[in-house]
Amino acid sequence: MSYSVVFVEDEQIVREEIVSSIRWELLGLELVGTAADGMEGEQLIKRVEPDIVITDIRLPAQDGLAMLSHCPVNHAIILTGHTDFSYMKQAIRLGVFDYLLKPIDDEELEETLASLVKKIQEEDKDFEQLKKGSSTAGELIALPRNVNNHVIDATIAFIADNYANPVGLQEAASYLELSESHLSRLFKEVTGLNFLQYLNAWRVNKSVELMKDPKKNIGEIATSCGFPTPGYFAKIFKRFTTKTPTQFRDELGAL
Repeated sequence: MSYSVVFVEDEQIVREEIVSSIRWELLGLELVGTAADGMEGEQLIKRVEPDIVITDIRLPAQDGLAMLSHCPVNHAIILTGHTDFSYMKQAIRLGVFDYLLKPIDDEELEETLASLVKKIQEEDKDFEQLKKGSSTAGELIALPRNVNNHVIDATIAFIADNYANPVGLQEAASYLELSESHLSRLFKEVTGLNFLQYLNAWRVNKSVELMKDPKKNIGEIATSCGFPTPGYFAKIFKRFTTKTPTQFRDELGAL
């Protein structure tokens, strides 16, 4: 199985060099499109819904992070000529996997892509495990609770209290006064799921509850459940259910 990639870069020389030099097929990747500015990139991403977006931060029309915030992007790699640390927190919430400083080293980019492919493969296994679970609590996705580990129980309680806010592993680890790496490793070890998949599954469950209210539109539901954009919500929802939120709601109403 190969994962699809979109590459957004306004410098033509850089764009052509990376397109031609990266060994996409060897990495298990397929480059499905390129764009030269943020608006063109947004349109392309919405059209092809790639698994990975590689983008410069500083783009004409709109910057790379603004572009990502408008699109259903699960994984992104940022290329930048500056140490834009002010963007870091926002970038983490938008699914940015890593930052690479220009000029880009082909070998470093290939190593980063290989690591990201491995991460996505692990997430795919988590999704399959979640889909196999049957819920006894009337939820769409079955999730373990009260796992008799005080750290993980506290983490799940944090998710329950904060899922509607733009939180992630970083905020949970800070709240629990743990390192991100320790919490990530322990959470996966105890629950069998990584933190982000658990958080997204919780949010999807909550979204299904809200869909029962015909007065709430999909955009409101996405925001209420902590998804940054309706497009990102639709992407995650479809991965869990194979249906778009609108399709799922229509079927729910027909029952």
